[in-house]
Amino acid sequence: PMAGSDLQGVRTTATISDDGKGYVLNGSKTYITNGFLSDVVVVVAKTAPEKGAHGLSLFLVETGTPGFDKGTKLKKMGLKAQDTSELFFEDCYVPAEALLGEENKGFYSLMNELPQERLQIAAECQARAEAAFEEARTWTNERIAFGKPLFDKQVVRHKLAEMKTAITVNRAFIDNCLLLHSEGRLDQYTASMAKLATTDLAWNICDEAVQLHGGAGYMWEYPVARNLADSRVPRIYGGS
Repeated sequence: PMAGSDLQGVRTTATISDDGKGYVLNGSKTYITNGFLSDVVVVVAKTAPEKGAHGLSLFLVETGTPGFDKGTKLKKMGLKAQDTSELFFEDCYVPAEALLGEENKGFYSLMNELPQERLQIAAECQARAEAAFEEARTWTNERIAFGKPLFDKQVVRHKLAEMKTAITVNRAFIDNCLLLHSEGRLDQYTASMAKLATTDLAWNICDEAVQLHGGAGYMWEYPVARNLADSRVPRIYGGS
C-alpha cells in the first residue's frame, strides 16, 4: 500500500530464514489484479532495504502457503468481471527456489517489462475507443429524433468525424509501436507516450459516445456506459 508507481516505496520485506534455506515475507499488497482467484502470485519485496530500488527481489508465492492470506474482493468503478484484492504476508516462509530471477535484481526485471505492459494497455484502450465509436455510430443511425435519425444532423456528423479522425491517427501510432516491439526496438519513452495518448483517447471517445446516446448512455445495460467506467482506470495503472 502507498507505493503505487513508486516501486522503491514497496514496504513488503523478505529476510533470509533462520535455517538459511528460504525467505520470510512480511507486508501487504493492495489493488492486486486477479489476486483473489490466482493460484500463484509474483511478490515484489525488499531483500536489501538500504539499497533502495537495487534491493528489490521477486518471489513466487502459491495460494495456501502458511502466512499468506487474501482479503476480500474490492468493489470497483469498472472492470467488474476482473477481481481485485488485497494480499497479506505474515511470517510467510518460501523456499529459496521461490526467488524469481536473481536476488536484488527485481527492479530491473520489472522495468524491462514496463514498455510491453504500457503498450498492452494502449492497445486495449485503442480497441475500447474503436468499439465505443462503432456503438455511437450505430446508435445515431438508429435513434429517431424529430422525425429523423440523429445521424442526419450535421452537428452529430461533425462529432463522429472528429472521433473517427482521432481514433485513426492514434491507431497509426499504436501500429508503429507494435512494429517496434516486434523488432525489439520499443523504448520506455515511446511506450509511455502510447499509454498516455491512448488512455486519454479512450476516455474521451467513450465519454462522447455516452453523450451521443443521451439518457440511454447513462444506463448500465448499454455497452457505452460500461466502456466509460472501464476506461477510467487505465489512466492510473501501469504507471500514472
